[in-house]
Amino acid sequence: MKTALASLPPLRDVIARASMDARKSLGQHFLLDLNLTAKIARAAGDLSETGVIEVGPGPGGLTRAILMETPRELIAVERDWRCHEVLGSLVEASQGHLRLIEADALETDLASLCPAPRAIIANLPYNIATPLLIAWLRQTPAFSVMILMFQAEVARRLVAAPRSKDYGRLSVLTQWLMNAECLFELPPRAFTPPPKVTSAVVRLTPRNEEAVDQALFSAMEKVTAAAFGQRRKMLRSSLKTLFPDTEKTLEAIGIAPTARAEEIGWEGFRTLALLVRNAHSHP
Repeated sequence: MKTALASLPPLRDVIARASMDARKSLGQHFLLDLNLTAKIARAAGDLSETGVIEVGPGPGGLTRAILMETPRELIAVERDWRCHEVLGSLVEASQGHLRLIEADALETDLASLCPAPRAIIANLPYNIATPLLIAWLRQTPAFSVMILMFQAEVARRLVAAPRSKDYGRLSVLTQWLMNAECLFELPPRAFTPPPKVTSAVVRLTPRNEEAVDQALFSAMEKVTAAAFGQRRKMLRSSLKTLFPDTEKTLEAIGIAPTARAEEIGWEGFRTLALLVRNAHSHP
């Protein structure tokens, strides 16, 4: 397979021949630098026993790099039909290892596409990156690792520590369920067309193998939305819609009522979310 992949024409030639332009409406920015795509694919570790799912392969730059790492199988989910035409030669070169699915990743249960162990490796379309991540967090143990590219400012939020300016809802939801590390940044010039922002690659690995408690996840969303929606306010004010006696509740679990959202780690929010979940399950 590697020999067949190496003999494929350069990506720029493939794109030019197909007159394929990146579409802003789909959040497309093509990554054509083979050194960078290889670096991203390798960040997932040994893939020989793993089913890999790629979202938004575009013309196949990252797809080629993933295939060079010889995964058990690779499933590429792409809603842009033009990409399916361009990726045809890649499917042939993969010798049965690459499967294309024309679908919207936001409406697709990725875990159902192949058996475990499975990984997600993707240069995410910027306009839907956050909702995609939150959907995948809901089924965290389904994926052994996620190597995802975001706008650098979003990547910084995922790994931000409490009391830092980037710390927020996304930090809490991610770090509660995942070990998150920012691996490296990519300048705009690495892409075609260059985006207006720097990008960054993040590696996410599950904290544990237990299925995510969906009621608790919803409660975490509710608590973090209330707390960070008014992040300048003290928690005794921002959480009063969720707890009848907010001050007493916060004191009982060891959180100062005068604290602000950015001062509380994910553990504190999980404790608050448990109270919300239990209140709803035991009226």
